Amino acid sequence: MKEIAPVHGLGAPSEWIVRWSHLLAPGACVLDVACGGGRHMRWFAGRGHAVTGVDRSPEAVATAGAFGQVIEADIESGPWPFSGQAFGAVIVTNYLWRPRMADIVGAVAPGGVLLYETFAAGNETVGKPSRPDFLLQPGELLAACAGLRVVAYEDGFIAQPERFVQRIAAVRPAMADSAQPARHFLN
Repeated sequence: MKEIAPVHGLGAPSEWIVRWSHLLAPGACVLDVACGGGRHMRWFAGRGHAVTGVDRSPEAVATAGAFGQVIEADIESGPWPFSGQAFGAVIVTNYLWRPRMADIVGAVAPGGVLLYETFAAGNETVGKPSRPDFLLQPGELLAACAGLRVVAYEDGFIAQPERFVQRIAAVRPAMADSAQPARHFLN
């Protein structure tokens, strides 16, 4: 009997993602990178967005498929499956693979949103992940988003559950003839 690996990403959506999801244009197509079981796909599909997820786990892909299109791909050792595509929003939580950071940021369409939250340096003092390969260094997420307009950014400690994180909500400037800035309403 084959043992089935547990599927990550089945709980409630991240508070950060929920807080900033109002930045998405109505009906924007959403890409959830390392989607796990689809908790964020479920959140955005429930708000009328077409969602696409990518994960390397067959179990995660099978579960997340209930909420939208899911591609099974190992984006760490294989090609980026979204070359030439852009999305109205790109969502990433609890995932870091530096060689793909430019692809992830590049997948945000003009006027689109990047919502990214993952572990940061300092997390090694409270738990896993603890390897520097999986922990953002101070300012690293800001630097990766240099071409985007940052709406919100945090780098620090969260008590429940204990963890160090960096997180960003950023918008790619829209290509518009107007000199007027895009309006992104804050809650």
